Amino acid sequence: MRTPEPGRPPGRFAVTDPATGDTFDEAPDQQPDELDAVIGRAERAWHGWRADPAARTTALRAAADTVEAAGDDLARLLTREQGKPLAESHAEVARTAARLRYFAGLTPQTRRISDGRPVHSEIRWRSLGPVAAIVPWNFPLQLAAAKFAPALAAGNTVVLKPSPYTPLTTRLLGSLLTAVLPEDVLTVVTGREPLGARLAAHPGIRHVTFTGSVPTGRAVAGAAAGTLARVTLELGGNDAAVLLEDVAVDRIADRLFWAAFRNCGQVCMAVKRVYAPERLHAEVVDALAERAKSVAVGPGLDPATRLGPVNNAPQLARVEELTRRALADGARAAAGGHRLDTPGYFFAPTVLTDVPPDSPVVTGEQFGPVLPVLPYRTLDEAVTAANSTGFGLGGSVWGTDPDRAEAVADRLDCGTAWINHHAELSLHQPFTGTGNSGVGVAGGPWGLYGNLRPFVVHRPEAAQP
Repeated sequence: MRTPEPGRPPGRFAVTDPATGDTFDEAPDQQPDELDAVIGRAERAWHGWRADPAARTTALRAAADTVEAAGDDLARLLTREQGKPLAESHAEVARTAARLRYFAGLTPQTRRISDGRPVHSEIRWRSLGPVAAIVPWNFPLQLAAAKFAPALAAGNTVVLKPSPYTPLTTRLLGSLLTAVLPEDVLTVVTGREPLGARLAAHPGIRHVTFTGSVPTGRAVAGAAAGTLARVTLELGGNDAAVLLEDVAVDRIADRLFWAAFRNCGQVCMAVKRVYAPERLHAEVVDALAERAKSVAVGPGLDPATRLGPVNNAPQLARVEELTRRALADGARAAAGGHRLDTPGYFFAPTVLTDVPPDSPVVTGEQFGPVLPVLPYRTLDEAVTAANSTGFGLGGSVWGTDPDRAEAVADRLDCGTAWINHHAELSLHQPFTGTGNSGVGVAGGPWGLYGNLRPFVVHRPEAAQP
């Protein structure tokens, strides 16, 4: 039994508004021993849910309609607990509905195998059973839907656990969807650790899909290995943007800035390092620093805000420490470099120059509003540096010759490479990473089939005597 938070009733934990640093609500602190009953109900619900694909399609489309109808309530609550500007919360709600609608329209395809033998062979597809979806705090609705929409469409049931920093919007979403989904098909559980660890290790779970840090992802994989459950892990990113000699800095500066600083830099596939040719380095630093100094930072509910706070106190401390260490090692802040002197978890949008290439703010993942800009002499040097961190989620190349930029992008060791833009995804495409950035594939038909197993049936083509 976990120790209750001081001054709070047992079974509840505090939820903080990152724009103020104050508690504004609380959520159920469910105990790990409650999972047996939750997963047992999900197992029983699975048998009916998997049996009727047409009903699943209808229910998921109704779920998308329900999310859209509740958009204002979901968006405002999301901004309160996550911190992002209200316009971005509305966009996240819209993407949540879009994922439900997209996967409602996907159906696994039976495939016949013809190999010259007088045997009729078919590959059919079967669902797995209860799926555990463990979601981080940066996009709690969007990433939840990226997990539960394909799992439900495939005929599985889902136990969804949001981050304890952002449980409320997910609970509201779950309560809304109970009106259109059969009972126990989607269950939201909230709580502090070891709830997530127990969920990943539970013998009733057949697939664990997790988004979060590399150390936690390794722990999740280890826990799931005990039951031989399938795992899909979308872990950290340290995406590099490589600028070519022919790039027009003034034309790309806005796009590059927002590719790095959207959601206060708390995006797994945000630009987290920029490599610029020595000749253009100072111009790139100045252009990004100008935008960092002028962008409106404040509470997400303020219509004027473009950048909100860091989501939580531990992450703010990490961002502050990585910046402090870089400055101590000789880096210079062309903009920002410090916490803002205001309530809440605000850090000034920061552009760093003269950063040692082995600084943790370069080699690790800052996951906050801090961007190092590094010079390079040769393109080979830039590509080697871009591929040197052990992460491989995404990357981008920027220049006026798209063919040349694409040739450079083809050398990046990552799951997705963009030309002259960054971190834009389609519902139809796979999303994956290499190295420390994860295991498995999400998105598009690949996300659907990742929640299914093949089932092969052989029968003679001619009747047996």
